[in-house]
Order: sequence, then C-alpha cells, then structure tokens
Amino acid sequence: MRSKILLIVAALALAAAPAAAQKTEIADGVRLVHNAGPGAWGKTPRVTIEPVLTLGDPETADPNVAFFMPTALAVDAAGSIHILDMGNHRVQKFGRDGKYLATYGRQGQGPGEFLYPSGIAIDAKGFLYVSDPNNQRIQVLTPDGKDHKTIKGLEQGAGPVLLGRPGELVAGAPRMQMRILRPGEAEKAAALPKLVKVLDLEGRTVREFGQPTDFKAELLNTAGNETLMTVDAAGQVYLVYPVQNRIDKYAADGRLLWRADRPLPYSMEFKDKGEIERNGQSVSVRGPKLNRCAAGVAVDGRGRIWVATLTRQLKKEEQVGRGVTMSMDEKGGRTIGYKVVGEGQELRTTDAYKLEVFDADGALLGSLPLDSFVDGIFIAGDRLFLLDEYRGAQVREYRIKG
Repeated sequence: MRSKILLIVAALALAAAPAAAQKTEIADGVRLVHNAGPGAWGKTPRVTIEPVLTLGDPETADPNVAFFMPTALAVDAAGSIHILDMGNHRVQKFGRDGKYLATYGRQGQGPGEFLYPSGIAIDAKGFLYVSDPNNQRIQVLTPDGKDHKTIKGLEQGAGPVLLGRPGELVAGAPRMQMRILRPGEAEKAAALPKLVKVLDLEGRTVREFGQPTDFKAELLNTAGNETLMTVDAAGQVYLVYPVQNRIDKYAADGRLLWRADRPLPYSMEFKDKGEIERNGQSVSVRGPKLNRCAAGVAVDGRGRIWVATLTRQLKKEEQVGRGVTMSMDEKGGRTIGYKVVGEGQELRTTDAYKLEVFDADGALLGSLPLDSFVDGIFIAGDRLFLLDEYRGAQVREYRIKG
C-alpha cells in the first residue's frame, strides 16, 4: 500500500512540473504573474482550432466581400457574423454559413452613417453599438440596421466599444493623440487619460480605470500606452499591450486583479523616444522605435484568455500599416482618409504569429502556431475568428476543440 501512495504522489508531481516555471509575487497589492517555459500544457496543446470558413477577398468582384481594412466583428444570438468594414464605412452581415445577408451604414456624419468606425458590439436583443470615433460618438442601430440613437459627448472621441455589465458599455480609450503645438505656444503638462471608460447607455461616464505609464516623452506616451481590450460575460476587462510585455485583468468595478507577463524571444525595451521637430509652421515627426509583441486578445466561455502574440518581429518586407491623411478648410471642416501602406501588402502567410492561451488567473497554459497574419482575435462560444485587416482583408473562422 505504501508503494502505491508514493507512485501517486510522484505522478502528481510530474503532472504539475510544467506549471512550476510560473512565479507570482505581490507588488503594491497587485498579484504579478511571471510565466516561463512553454506553459502548463508543455509541448502538446490540449486544445486545437479547426478551420471553418473564410470571409473576404481583395481580388473578388463581389462588393459584399471586398473588405477594406475590416477592423472588428461581433456575433449575434442567432450566430450571424457582423464585420465592421472600417475602410468602407459599413457593417457587413453574414449568416452562420457565411452567406451575405445585409449591409448597414455608409460614409457620412448623419444618423446611421460612419466615418472609419472602429468597434462593434451586439447586445442580447440584437442592437448594434458601433464606435464612430471620427464623428466622436457611438451609434446604436436596431437589429435590422436602422438608426436607433446616438451616444454623444465623448470628449476624447470613442475607442473600441464592448458590452459590460447590464446597462453599461466599456470603451477603450481612443489612441492617444500627439499634440502639435503652434509656434510660441507653451507646452503644459497634462494628466494622461485612463485606459478604460465605462459608460451608461446614455453616454454618461460611470467610472474610469487603468493607469497609463508615464514614459516622460510625448511620443512614447502615445505609443507605449496603446492597448487591445476584451470583456467577459461578467464585465471583467482584459487589456493587452502591443509594445509592453503585459496582460492586465480588471474586475468590473475597475480593481486590478492581476498582471501577467510571459517569455518573449526579443526585447521589449524602447530603443529610442522618437523626435518632434518644429520649424516655423512645419512639423516633422519620427516615431519611437518599438518592438511589438501582441496583435489581439479574446476570452472564451471557460475564462481562458487568448492572445495573438508575435513569435518574432516582422521583417521589413512583411510590414504594413495604416496611413492617415487629414486636412482642414478655412471654416474648420475636416477631411480624413486612411490607406494601407508598407511592403507586405501582397503577403498572406507567415510564421510570425501564435495563439497563447492563459487561464483565468494569468497562468500560461500553452500556445498554438499560426500560418497567417493577425490584426485581431474574437471569440463567440466555440467559434474563434482571426482578422487580417491589411493584407488579405479577411476574417477566418475556426472551431475551438478542447
């Protein structure tokens, strides 16, 4: 009997060994999770993702799937997929089988119109909440895509919008804008805005949380505090930082529950702080040199956090991004335009991304390799969606098994 007990203990110790690489500590009352190694699963993932369908084709003659910078998606109670086609200022609705069903919105500033919208959420009744940052509002559409109401009064514009607890919207802070000062204008220190804003359904701020890091440099504050966000069914908020090795989990009331990091095969130290040169009326900007580590975050029904992580830095010939042009007329009217820039626009496959899976407490479980570019990740039930915003302008759906 004694030998059997020893064998059981030994087996338990071996099963727990992969997780032993994780270390935790408490700093300023916050639990910090330092992950190391491949995670608790070891080298054999305990989940798989099975391809289901692909939506979007930049070469197609069908305008309904000719996306231009698709940037977000949401799934309704019937399983229909709503893709926010940002560059075409519209929402494209597809059935569970991928069949095109409807188009909502068009370019403009009026009711039911968008100007490069950035986020979408759908409530239990099928109402659509569309973040329309360039019009400084969130638009609410009926389940059949008609204008319902507009949520205004967002002083800093609207970032991504997600559903929180009943009666609440969770808005990510809009990307912090660099202030271009006129010659002779004094620069005054200003408090950095919180990273998360919770609104009621009329647009009133209920609470704000998420302290940004002050890097003591304007361009670093802009780039270094960029976040990707998701919310679970309990209203808990998860933030991933594309240029920091950092994942934060907040309770619905704004309390920071834990912060996690994981091993990366490259440095996340800032190489320089960038430079702003002002010469008379002209301004030139050289952005900071930063490595990027994350491209998306989502949480599944089991509380597992899925992060699209870079296995390496993209090569120059793989890189693309969003170019922005803006002009203002004499009356203050503004014209804005987006375009895709970079050498990698024709590429479709790469080994530069993987999916990392963490448990609800921030411990790394393991990872899954990917063979495509990723600019966003979304989960609805056992359905996982990977978004390629710039190159293939596609959404790939997978089924989570395990």
